[in-house]
Amino acid sequence: MDLRLSHLTDRIIGLAIEVHRTLGPGLLESVYEECLAHELTLADIPFQRQVNQPVVYKDVHLDCGYRMDLVVDDAVVVELKTVEKLLPIHDAQLLTYLRLSGHSVGLLLNFNTPVLKNGLKRFVL
Repeated sequence: MDLRLSHLTDRIIGLAIEVHRTLGPGLLESVYEECLAHELTLADIPFQRQVNQPVVYKDVHLDCGYRMDLVVDDAVVVELKTVEKLLPIHDAQLLTYLRLSGHSVGLLLNFNTPVLKNGLKRFVL
């Protein structure tokens, strides 16, 4: 991972920690997404929310309902969760989004933890 992407993921994680410190665990995923989007806006970091990700099958783009929670600076896919614990299926989901979108860096953030750093994973393809 290059230095720019490393710095960007560090900034995203810092903003997510700020959201988590302010709100704590126990809210809906959509609340954390809204608040993280607000923090990204305040930090002047470009992003898109609920980005449609089609599946390409035999050169046909199929809308299968995949939506990436956030794509930050057209470089980092951020998948938010509010689950008891992260499972391999959550890893697989983010890895699939990376593969389908062509992005190489992703963050998996589980806000349903007492300390956010215990609920985050960084992926680099």
